[in-house]
Amino acid sequence: MRQISVNQVRQAVRDLCIRQSYLVPPDIEACVHAAQASETSEQAKYVLGQIIENHTIAAAEQMPLCQDTGMACVFIALGQQVQLIDGDLYTAIHQGVREGYREGFLRKSIVQDPLVRQNTDDNTPAFIHVDIVPGDVVTIIVAAKGAGSENMSRLAMLNPAAGRQGVIDFVLDTVRRAGANPCPPIVVGVGIGGNFDTVAHLAKKAALRPLNIRHDSDVYVKLELELLDEINKLNIGSGGFGGKTTALGVNIETSATHIAALPVAVNINCHVTRRESVTI
Repeated sequence: MRQISVNQVRQAVRDLCIRQSYLVPPDIEACVHAAQASETSEQAKYVLGQIIENHTIAAAEQMPLCQDTGMACVFIALGQQVQLIDGDLYTAIHQGVREGYREGFLRKSIVQDPLVRQNTDDNTPAFIHVDIVPGDVVTIIVAAKGAGSENMSRLAMLNPAAGRQGVIDFVLDTVRRAGANPCPPIVVGVGIGGNFDTVAHLAKKAALRPLNIRHDSDVYVKLELELLDEINKLNIGSGGFGGKTTALGVNIETSATHIAALPVAVNINCHVTRRESVTI
């Protein structure tokens, strides 16, 4: 067994919260530049140029890419040969988020109760997902999710007879309904399979997968590319002003499911898709 102090996790979460607020992942940056280079609409090209300029200024000044610095979504891959010491993992994660949002001067957007709506003033609690995996390391991903994109996400329990075309229709309808609200060009994560609660998690994982990494099944690679092509035909475009690029990428994650079920979820990210990771 390898011992790792939860204080290391706390510090890592703190640092990731700050870094992901101003650094655009390289795969997203490359897709935005490619979109601008291929765009034929002058208005859309201008919007993409403004996005690129924002990326540059945010990185240089270490200032947030967006005023909505989001809810802290923390994904932990915990090696089964790791023994965590010096405290509780969840407490350490929450404290890391608390420190990161305070020391990074990031907007605190979390309310303790969905109806009473009293701000917690430190952006906690974080939204934590832990997977036990082989090995003796801990991998941490922090992704800030703003409400503009998160609110456009949807879930459906389709009839299995709807099949592949039913999935396509649901994804396209979701993006069409979203329009300009999630700050396109967007990243679309699609979960297919599992059950009611797991399919949403699949969609979120898909939305966070780097755009240069495809699904490991050719069946779903083909569906990812087809969905991307169909979404970009919607002419919503960058900033909602029309153009060739409504989405930078579409990722799909799948799971086994019941013979009488076809769960589908769509989780949308805006054009920055903030995420940073580290392995301890």
